[in-house]
Amino acid sequence: MAISLDLLRTFLAVHREGSVTGAARRLALSQPTVTAQLQALEAALGRPLFVRQPRGVTPTPAADLLARQVAGPLDDLAGVAERPEEGTVRLGGAAEFLTDLVLPALAGLVAGGLKLRVTLGLSDDLADALGTGALDLAVLTSRPRRRQLRAEPLYDEEFVLVAATARDVATTPLVSYAEELPIIRRYWRSVFDQRQHRTADVVVPDLHAVRALVLAGAGCSVLPEYLVRADLEAGRLVLLHDPPVPPLNTLFLAHRDGPLPPAAAAVRARLLATFRGVSPTETLPR
Repeated sequence: MAISLDLLRTFLAVHREGSVTGAARRLALSQPTVTAQLQALEAALGRPLFVRQPRGVTPTPAADLLARQVAGPLDDLAGVAERPEEGTVRLGGAAEFLTDLVLPALAGLVAGGLKLRVTLGLSDDLADALGTGALDLAVLTSRPRRRQLRAEPLYDEEFVLVAATARDVATTPLVSYAEELPIIRRYWRSVFDQRQHRTADVVVPDLHAVRALVLAGAGCSVLPEYLVRADLEAGRLVLLHDPPVPPLNTLFLAHRDGPLPPAAAAVRARLLATFRGVSPTETLPR
């Protein structure tokens, strides 16, 4: 039986995704079609390629060898057949960072034909989605510890303590995006070397809403500098404290281990060039 390129492409997608479901989603095929193509390839080769598990599949040594043999040529063919900017990329990240910085940076690719499907959420959920193949790329607030994921530094997020007017921090209402005051407490530990024991006066789970409340004079908060940069420059907000070294948090661009599809590789290159000054041919340390 002749082995077609379609069978090999399906095999490689299953090998990279670790599941028939993930491969079907990536290839825009039905699960029965992917299963039938895998069975046809196994019949042609005369050996099993995957061990079916309750969740996903595990490649056999023969599958690992075949993947190493065909991955390069198939990726090269995909690059010739598909203009990177015409593919579809599933991208995840925090709402504020994607809205304010990432999506505007990708506007040129979208104008050139790129299709984006964006998921907004928390880093743990996004890392899970990367692991299952539901996302191609995600911006995470910490480096993922899952073995199948690769991550590289993308952006150093700086935090600032702001209010609409100069006020006494000790008596000014606190506005936070969560009851635990995660950003505010981290700022207090880093800058003042003390714990913040107060509770929030207002809790709203959206940093844009926190910014709006602070702009309206409701109180003070600690926010990412990129979110309030224009407000500070225009005098709509003021710094309540200006530490020599502001607290930073590194955001990471993550994807599943292995070569990226051409469209996702183009998005990765654009984001690294925008935020890290890395040319498309360079690779940051993993």
